[in-house]
Amino acid sequence: MKPDIKICGLKTAEAIDRALARGATHIGFIFFEKSPRYIEPDVAGRLAEAARGKAKIVAVTVNPTNDDLDEIVALLRPDMIQLHGDESPERVLTIKAVYGLPVMKAFSVRTSEDLQRVEAYIGIADRFLFDAKPPKGSELPGGNGVSFDWSLLSWLDDSVDYMLSGGLNKDNIAQAMAITKAPGIDVSSGVESAPGTKDVVMIDRFFDAVEKACEPETVSGS
Repeated sequence: MKPDIKICGLKTAEAIDRALARGATHIGFIFFEKSPRYIEPDVAGRLAEAARGKAKIVAVTVNPTNDDLDEIVALLRPDMIQLHGDESPERVLTIKAVYGLPVMKAFSVRTSEDLQRVEAYIGIADRFLFDAKPPKGSELPGGNGVSFDWSLLSWLDDSVDYMLSGGLNKDNIAQAMAITKAPGIDVSSGVESAPGTKDVVMIDRFFDAVEKACEPETVSGS
């Protein structure tokens, strides 16, 4: 079964068009100023119109204030808010109540202990995103191009809806899908020619790799 696919950190109409043409189910705009993928909410709002009704528009934030979210929601009109910071379960509930939007809560993972924090958010967050912990010295909570031990996700049951993120690219996505059976995939740096610069050829190759990984295995001798 083909997973949902989110292309995150989009900044150009060309990249958005290619992602949509290849079947992206989600497109993400990043509102974290330290990121090379940062985009102004008004610019994101204009770009997002091409995707409205075709893919879910995701506002990616890091410990946003209510003022931040007021501006983002008004200008982007997202289908979902992604929280990639230290937001508590209570904060997630508040954001859902105030804005009437589903929330995807991101977690940075290195060890099994990191995943134990998820339990407090089950039934509160609408979806999870599991990313690798940032390398030492990085100011970015995500988009660092590094992965984690995917086998750590084996304890999750089908009630936990999530997207797998962190260092995914055309060369490792088949292995990641085979190990995790993730219902959703999130890619950013893996389809970039430089930090923050999406490459339409790399987007194509990533989708090609996902599609190949989804093909049914042929049984020898049949």
